[in-house]
Amino acid sequence: MLTPKAAALKYHANRDLAPKVVASGRGEIALKILEKAKAFDVPIFQNEYLADALLKHEVGSEIDPQLFQAVAEVFIWLMKTEKRIELSSH
Repeated sequence: MLTPKAAALKYHANRDLAPKVVASGRGEIALKILEKAKAFDVPIFQNEYLADALLKHEVGSEIDPQLFQAVAEVFIWLMKTEKRIELSSH
């Protein structure tokens, strides 16, 4: 069985220069991050390579510029997912 891993990001377009890692971990910590996301209906994006790269960052730190494109694609996916959810609830 693979060890679960998870990272949570935060980004405020008007305030932050880059997304920040607000939580990350493996094993039990990853499961708690995923549990919290589910409790607040936060969509979960799965990409093992991106998770590995984000786990190298300290909590509270901005992501590296090399990850901007990949993370931007995740945020685009998130916005589209939220829009679909919003449209389907009407």
